[in-house]
Amino acid sequence: MANRVFQFTSESVTEGHPDKICDQVSDAILDRIIADDPVARVAVETMVTTGTCLVAGEVTTQTYCPVEHVVRETVREIGYTRAKYGFDCDTIGVLTAIHEQSPDIAQGVDTGGAGDQGMMIGYASNETPEYMPMPIMLAHKLCQRLAVVRKTGELAYLRPDGKSQVTVRYEDNQPVEVTKVLLAVQHRPRMSQTQIRADMIETVVLPVIPDQLRAGDLVDNVLVNGTGSFCVGGPQADTGLTGRKIIVDTYGGWARHGGGCFSGKDPTKVDRSASYMMRYLAKNIVAAGLAERCEVHIAYAIGDAEPFSLSVFGLGTEKLPEAEIERLIAENFDLTPGGIIQYLDLLRPIYKKTAAYGHFGREEPEFTWEGLDAVDLLREKAGI
Repeated sequence: MANRVFQFTSESVTEGHPDKICDQVSDAILDRIIADDPVARVAVETMVTTGTCLVAGEVTTQTYCPVEHVVRETVREIGYTRAKYGFDCDTIGVLTAIHEQSPDIAQGVDTGGAGDQGMMIGYASNETPEYMPMPIMLAHKLCQRLAVVRKTGELAYLRPDGKSQVTVRYEDNQPVEVTKVLLAVQHRPRMSQTQIRADMIETVVLPVIPDQLRAGDLVDNVLVNGTGSFCVGGPQADTGLTGRKIIVDTYGGWARHGGGCFSGKDPTKVDRSASYMMRYLAKNIVAAGLAERCEVHIAYAIGDAEPFSLSVFGLGTEKLPEAEIERLIAENFDLTPGGIIQYLDLLRPIYKKTAAYGHFGREEPEFTWEGLDAVDLLREKAGI
């Protein structure tokens, strides 16, 4: 609808959020295993609560992973280093319940098939340099900034847990200004909330939100710790689980989602590898000028290598028919699980870094799915 005006909100969470602790632990275990055994099968879930971390799942490997050590070091890096936080890397109880992958699943994966059925979705938009929706990118950057000022000691009263939320006003599907910002920041006791809010505006919000995107009254619309305080946080306040932040991990609610999480899964799991490939394709389609916004959908059947279905949605911005873009993809990219793994070089210990601040829109050297090396190919094949 032309000239439509609306607001869109996305959230992110810090690396010390209970669910994100779990994602990072699961992916740290995956990295430790895949570093020694690239063809290992890993599906690891983590749960944390007060004083306890439970790691469960299915692992088939020829190497040894010191699970307890990996858990404690991951929690230490996040910043839970004191018992008074209610969750301490040195004193938490670490429980494990891990067994081998089901042979019924393995017989399909061993021949190159998908490890499960399901649908995966990739998205890209030309509204930001990262080809991502602006609300989720700003929400991630706010949480990353919270980690920086905490770990450098600039705001030494901060604790690891936290959240952000950003509302952006759009006109004609393009972002115009940030109208509201929400921050929930864990802090030490007996801190003035007035001081915390002033610090958040000065050291977090203003450095992240560009001048040209700030609504005139944005500072008045920065909400910090809405309940009045946030002293008790992390796993002491909220049980965490792997895979509960799938919208934070992807596109902030802007695109559809197939439902599967990424963390703790080796790349034979198409929930992860195919989602990365769909992001790669969507981003290159937009960068090539074939659409301004794009969703690429794929589905698999367990045990089958070839996709069950493939669809492209230009969302009204496509420059050539969607069916033609689908044909270009099908003819020029191997979308079998093995083909994706090889194309994106996924049999490497690169996954812990993905487990906080989003899997997409980050120019990390390991994130091959963020590359734009298919732009020229798509333009040539499309004849533009």
